[in-house]
Amino acid sequence: MTNSPPGAASDKLGRDVFIVAGVVVLGAIMSILDVTVVAVAQPTFMTEFDTSSASAAWSMTGYTLALAAVIPTASWAASRFGTKRVYMASLVLFLVGSVLCAMAWNIGSLVAFRVIQGFGGGLLMPIGMMIMTRAAGPERVGSVMAVLGIPMLLGPIAGPILGGWLIEIASWHWVFLINVPIGVIALVYAFFALPGGDEEPGKKIDVPGLLMLSPGLALFLFGVSSSAEEQTFNAPRVYIPMIIGAVLIAGFIWHAFRTTNPLLDLRLFRNSTLRVSVITMSLFAIAFFGASLLYPQYFIVVRGESTLMAGLLLAPQGLGAMLTMPIAGKMTDKIGPGKFVLSGLVLIAIGVAAFITLGTDTSYWFLCGALFVQGLGMGMTMMPIMSASLATLRGPEIADGSTLMNAIQQTSSSIGTAVITVIFTTMLMPLSRAIMQAGGDPAKTAGAMVENGVNVQDPAAVGAAGQSVISDIASTYGNTFIVATALVVLTLIPAFFLPRKKMVVEGADEQSVPVAMH
Repeated sequence: MTNSPPGAASDKLGRDVFIVAGVVVLGAIMSILDVTVVAVAQPTFMTEFDTSSASAAWSMTGYTLALAAVIPTASWAASRFGTKRVYMASLVLFLVGSVLCAMAWNIGSLVAFRVIQGFGGGLLMPIGMMIMTRAAGPERVGSVMAVLGIPMLLGPIAGPILGGWLIEIASWHWVFLINVPIGVIALVYAFFALPGGDEEPGKKIDVPGLLMLSPGLALFLFGVSSSAEEQTFNAPRVYIPMIIGAVLIAGFIWHAFRTTNPLLDLRLFRNSTLRVSVITMSLFAIAFFGASLLYPQYFIVVRGESTLMAGLLLAPQGLGAMLTMPIAGKMTDKIGPGKFVLSGLVLIAIGVAAFITLGTDTSYWFLCGALFVQGLGMGMTMMPIMSASLATLRGPEIADGSTLMNAIQQTSSSIGTAVITVIFTTMLMPLSRAIMQAGGDPAKTAGAMVENGVNVQDPAAVGAAGQSVISDIASTYGNTFIVATALVVLTLIPAFFLPRKKMVVEGADEQSVPVAMH
């Protein structure tokens, strides 16, 4: 293995780093795509397994809860067994879970196998970030995050397209089987490409911390996720697990500041750059992932498009991100993330605000243009925030920082999705009551139609309410985007405090260890 001299790293990522990046991106693609691809398959699961939408949704919720439970162990596992071993073991577990999911015979078995898949997928992103950050060195962490950002931002866009296409040409089984060839390639690739030798065999796991943080996150996210089904946060199934989870997380925070080797070193929050980055990432993930839930719903429910077409209509968002992300990554290394993140958030706010005007026949050119502007902003925002959080960390701090940011992103994304869903369904309630009072079929109220994917452009499907229903639902989407826009604007406050010059830490030359290939 060849090491670059300290301080000698150029701004460009070398061939060796790109070779390592290849295997990390493959793993990230599988883990992230699997969330959105399965979302597309929900109606198919309801039909194939003769189950309700609430039961089918557990195929997504179970995976999310598994991610939340396993992510906190990433830092310890990487130190104890080495990043290469943990990454390869995660790939194997993810592949086994994928094959089992394709063999599921009912919704219960599918959910159980999705949990197994989630235990593997949960470690792929945080471990991948550790590998990439160490390989490139702190001077080029922005460029590294730009590489990793491609699957993170394109996953929600490519997932509906891929999932809809696979279900149309083959069967739901291929939603999971598609992971097998990609995973096998990634596994062989990882064996030869990833550097090893970074383990600490004597490091022990923080058992009390593990017993508090992992179940705490899982319970909290279970409550948050249940709010979408209950259509309120004021339900025992929602607030009881949320409270228990919050108490366990608070207990871990108290414990982490009083033990020598906590499961997750929260003392990193003393780093002002990391602290501001975490706050910015939390608000950004709530706003962005919450709003992302609404775009395909609008195209499918209001405009009557197929899942595949809805995915294609979201493509301009990905194209915009692909244009700005590499530039923002390189420039972040040189001048810091502050200017890019602020500019990106302004573009995202403009793009999201355009959807406030939604109607039944809003121009697709206008909407795709707004999504493209959002994409330009996304490429300038998400990964520079990640870069800011990791660029000032050294040695073992990188593992804790990577784990922390992934846990924050996962939790915030789930909160954003739940909050926007509850707001949307709450706004729909008056419309649903009006239809029922007018003698409409309760099974065909606006809320039920949205949940079951009824094409509300078909007058026969919406009953006596006719075309007025679709207009009201479109307006409800637009009103919900007012909240999403406000959340994006709110993110500008912590983003204002991100560094606006190159981030340099004293002693970095002695502590940074850029790693090249074997």
